[in-house]
Amino acid sequence: MERNLDEPPAKRIKPSAPELGKFSDSSSPPHHSNPSDKPMSEPSSSQAQIHGDTVGSKGLINRVEFVRVITKALYTLGYKNAGASLEQESGIQLHCDSVNLFREQVLSRNWDGSLAALHILGISDGNIVRSASFLILEQKFLQLLRNGKATDALEVLRREITPLGINTKRIHELCSYMIGFGKIGGESPSSPMKVLEELQKLLPPYLMVAEKRLEHLIEEALTMQKNACPFHNPLDSSLSLYADHRCRKDQIPSQTTQVLEGHTDEVWFVRFSNSGRYLASSSSDKSAIIWEVNEDGKLWLKHTLRGHMKPVVMASWNPDDTQLLTCGWEEDIRRWDVQSGQCIRNHRHRSSSFISCGFISDGKRFFTCLTNKDFCIGKFGRENLKCLKGQRNTKISDMAMTKDKNDDIHGQGIGSSAVGCDLTEEKEIHLWSIKDEPKLIMRFKGHKRTRFLIRSCFGGLEQGFVASGSEDSRVYIWHRGTGTLLEALDGHSGAVNCVSWNPANPHMLVSASDDRTIRIWGIKRC
Repeated sequence: MERNLDEPPAKRIKPSAPELGKFSDSSSPPHHSNPSDKPMSEPSSSQAQIHGDTVGSKGLINRVEFVRVITKALYTLGYKNAGASLEQESGIQLHCDSVNLFREQVLSRNWDGSLAALHILGISDGNIVRSASFLILEQKFLQLLRNGKATDALEVLRREITPLGINTKRIHELCSYMIGFGKIGGESPSSPMKVLEELQKLLPPYLMVAEKRLEHLIEEALTMQKNACPFHNPLDSSLSLYADHRCRKDQIPSQTTQVLEGHTDEVWFVRFSNSGRYLASSSSDKSAIIWEVNEDGKLWLKHTLRGHMKPVVMASWNPDDTQLLTCGWEEDIRRWDVQSGQCIRNHRHRSSSFISCGFISDGKRFFTCLTNKDFCIGKFGRENLKCLKGQRNTKISDMAMTKDKNDDIHGQGIGSSAVGCDLTEEKEIHLWSIKDEPKLIMRFKGHKRTRFLIRSCFGGLEQGFVASGSEDSRVYIWHRGTGTLLEALDGHSGAVNCVSWNPANPHMLVSASDDRTIRIWGIKRC
């Protein structure tokens, strides 16, 4: 028999002999009317007056509730003597006798006794009582059915569950278990602790302190502090309880740690691999470069990829970072092996040219955007592309794929490489929620864009920031949740075309510029 071990045995009320008869499973089913017993009021009301109503400097914390939550946490952590001592010294019970009796009946799988104990809790809301009764009787039905007592189970369904007049759909499901009896016996009863947890969700919260309530309150407080911290970007995501949380500004990558000079013309695109181990860059010099990140955070040139006849506008990693797609402007798409640097295959379209490409999440297919504004999906090893007509009145300059099972393609006008982040004619970046109906939720302002395609990205711890290039040669960083501009980084001498944040290192950001360089940005070191 499964028991709640959070509380000591002394807290488990043992009914007297007459009460045992009353709560026996063999007794007749209790009536579903309100009992004549005096209803139990919220336990904190009178006790709070005795002990002082509140604690804390702001007078927001009810003393009785506070002590009960702490007591519950002590029992949950296994400190049973400490929990019992707190109850005795404070004079504040974790649970009153009727609640302890109710818990004991549920944990003992005494469903008739549980139902009777429910009715002496003094719950005035009839809907709550009916819902809780339904849950208890449902377990009684399933237990009888599992024990081979199909006739008794049917009586419970007809005479006790159905008259409650709720959850007709579930009643039909239970009826179907009767049809299946003899084969699998229907659904198995839930564990007593699971039933108690489900009942606790239905009952008024003052009756039983929720499991891990103190932990939940602390986690909520820490989450609010973290979300309110504009510079929250630590390598270690744990938070301390000893002081209010506040990151320093130096957690944002704002200092140039390395300058890469492998290209001989404007660098148009940079993108870290999914693991953060590699960086791909592409340039108007008709080449792409694969860079590797060392353990010390320095990058070195692994392969220079040559073969395109026109500027390379972008690159895309496959899911396991073993292959790279590169797209020549109004040219072909090339697929490369990352380890050898060899071109595996060229992909061409008979009547149009590519301007964007990317891997689909399964790694076996890729998507493209053509100069005629069609969208195409191809499968490696096959010649033909499946193409869809795009909007002819929209200028498409980039595309991206969501990383979910729907494999949604997200086309951008004058836009960003980050899904949900769109650079508009208003010279600001828009953050969109693309779940269900598209919804604009934030605007980011301050950077400059008048002529060129400027790419932005999400990044940092939990993607809590938005970064973007700019035509004024700066890199801009905003807080994603508030839209606050945090940094405008100087260093480049030409327009910054693209930025990428390392997914494995929240302290590493890269930027690509018309000045033919790639800058690696890290946190400031003392």
